[in-house]
Amino acid sequence: MERFPELIKVKQRLDDDHIADLETHVKKECGKIIHLFKGDRRIAIGAGSRGISNYALIMKTIIKYFQDNGFEMIIVPAMGSHGGATAEGQLEVLASYGITEETMGTKILSSMEVVELDSSGLENKVYVDRNAYECDSIIIMNRIKAHTDFAGEIESGLHKMCCIGLGKHKLALEIHSFGGYGLDKLLVPTAQRVVREANIKAGFAIVENPYHKTKIFKALTPDEFYTEEKKLLKTAIENIAQLPVSKLDILCIDEMGKNISGTGIDPNVTGDLGIRGLPPKTDAEIRIIVVDDLTEESHGNAIGVGQADLITEKLYNKINFQATNENVITSAFLERGRIPIVKKDYEEALSTALQVYGQKIEDVRMVRIRNTQEMSYFYVSKPVYEEIKNNKNYEAVGTFVKWEDTDKL
Repeated sequence: MERFPELIKVKQRLDDDHIADLETHVKKECGKIIHLFKGDRRIAIGAGSRGISNYALIMKTIIKYFQDNGFEMIIVPAMGSHGGATAEGQLEVLASYGITEETMGTKILSSMEVVELDSSGLENKVYVDRNAYECDSIIIMNRIKAHTDFAGEIESGLHKMCCIGLGKHKLALEIHSFGGYGLDKLLVPTAQRVVREANIKAGFAIVENPYHKTKIFKALTPDEFYTEEKKLLKTAIENIAQLPVSKLDILCIDEMGKNISGTGIDPNVTGDLGIRGLPPKTDAEIRIIVVDDLTEESHGNAIGVGQADLITEKLYNKINFQATNENVITSAFLERGRIPIVKKDYEEALSTALQVYGQKIEDVRMVRIRNTQEMSYFYVSKPVYEEIKNNKNYEAVGTFVKWEDTDKL
């Protein structure tokens, strides 16, 4: 009897529409909003912690465009509690994306110090990064995407960057202290207050296609933030790569990480938010999730590991508990920091999952993916393949092979 089910590699056909000449496109968009900065001398641009494709290229192009037009540019890390909620840690996060003073040709002022802004009429206090506040104006940039904690007209994007990003750890704690209500109801009015009080004059919105390529890059004025982000969020959700079937016995994930999703494993793919009492975000039903590794870009931050059922010693040994705990506690969703059962390696973890599954190996509905962001290729077991083989969006690559003969996704 085989220890593991045989798997077949499948290619998923996804929309690959993207911007071919990104640098030229970014310059063109910069030209649309540069008039807003007339009379300014020093401009801050916020750099976040998301794994945005072409991030360094986009950031460098924006900075050079404004420098060539006579402005002094500075970068401020805009990432709440990420990087262990320390100035040094946030510099390390940016460096991992290729964003350094040397590569960007400008200063990066990293500090956790904030300025408290006027919060009259709001339920919460409002803060903004001091270095950014002391500039003449601020530019924000972020990828528009579905949030990992709630569903709404505005989820993760420019408003979140204005608020939890530029507000650093202090404002992240403030908003997250209200739980899901804070993200759903307080995020937008707080961001709008930051825009007004901190002189944010423009934003750049990014949407990526299912292959993690830049599909949309758009310059926006503050008056356009809300209406345009709503539209772009719909496009972003349509471009999330999904699992081939909704019901699975076992999902094997080769890697999780902060650069993949804010919670390491994107619940917009797996369905389960990993938050007690909240309904799933999709119709996916997955009985057991096995995760093998944590990305280097996560810098040990394994928030979301609690969504897995089994992990490997390799993953466990990469966890920086200070960075993980800081992010988990700030988010206020403690379940996401729980440690699953730890097994020696991927094979032992899968063997345990199959033991818990308890049925015939040949009947197991199983999918193996690289991560919850990149799913152009994945492996499936025979019952899953039988369900999708006549779907024109999927194409088999090769034949069924044993687990040990699968290649890297």
